[in-house]
Amino acid sequence: MQFKDSLANFNISFTQQVQDLFDQQPESVSPKLLSAMRYSVENGGKRIRPYLMALIAETIGVNSDKILPAALALECIHSYSLVHDDLPAMDDDSLRRGKPTCHIQFDEATAILAGDALQALAFSLISNADISDNVKVYWTQCLAKHSGYLGMCGGQSLDLIAENEQVDLAQLEKIHSLKTGALLKCAANMACAAKPELKLSTYQKFDRFTALIGLAFQIQDDILDVVSTTELLGKPQGSDEKLAKSTYPSLLGLEGAKQKAQQVYQSALEQLAEVPYNTDSLAAFAEFIINRKY
Repeated sequence: MQFKDSLANFNISFTQQVQDLFDQQPESVSPKLLSAMRYSVENGGKRIRPYLMALIAETIGVNSDKILPAALALECIHSYSLVHDDLPAMDDDSLRRGKPTCHIQFDEATAILAGDALQALAFSLISNADISDNVKVYWTQCLAKHSGYLGMCGGQSLDLIAENEQVDLAQLEKIHSLKTGALLKCAANMACAAKPELKLSTYQKFDRFTALIGLAFQIQDDILDVVSTTELLGKPQGSDEKLAKSTYPSLLGLEGAKQKAQQVYQSALEQLAEVPYNTDSLAAFAEFIINRKY
C-alpha cells in the first residue's frame, strides 16, 4: 500500500474514533461548547501526530487499540493549541484547514473555553485508558511536559515574543523544537511506553528521530508559507511575513531552507537506520513530511 493511501485510511478510521468520542459526551451542559470542541477536532487535518504514534506502535509490535486513548488525547491537545493559536491575541487567523477558525465560526469566548475543555478531555482519556497504572502515569507526565511550559506552550510564547524581531538560527530551532517538535516527540514516547520492555537505546533513537522530523516539518511549513497558496494550505498563505516572523527562508533564503530541510531529513533517516525493527513505514512518513505540499 502506498504511504498516502495508508495515511488516508488511517485518517478515515481515526476521524470515526473522534466522532465516536464526541458522540459519547453528554450535551446536557453546553451544546454550544461541545459543538465548538467537536468542530475543532473533526475539522480535517492530517492527523500526523496520532498516525506517527500508530506507526511506531506497529513497528515495535504494540496493538493500535492499546494506544488509541493516547492518540486521541494527543489530537485533543494539538487541536486545542490550534484553536488558541488562531485567536486575535495570538496569530489572528480566520482560516484553518480550509474552514473558518473556531473563534470565527463561534466566538472568541467559546473558542477559549473549547480549547480549555479539549485539554481537560485529553487527560480524562488517559486516566480512563485500559492500560497499566504505570503507563497511565507516564502518559500523563509525558503529555503534560510536551504540551506545557517545557514544550508546545513554551515554544508558542517564544514565537510570539520573536514577532517583529530577527532571531538567529539557534533560537529559531529552539522555537520550532518546542512549538512543533514537542508533540511529535510525545507521540513517539507514548507509543514506546506501551511496551515497557523496549530497550532504552531504541526509545532514544525514536525520540531523536521524531525531534528531527519535527524540525523538518516546521522548515517545510516555512517553505510552504512562501511558495504555496491559501487554497492548497487551507490557511492564510504568507501569514509568517504578515506577522514579521523569522523563518528558515527569511534567514537562509528559499534554497538555503530547502537544503536545511534535506539535511535534517537525512539525519532523521540515520537515526532510523539504527533501530532494530523494520522501519520502512517510518521512512515513508519522513519522506512525506519533507515532500508534502500542504
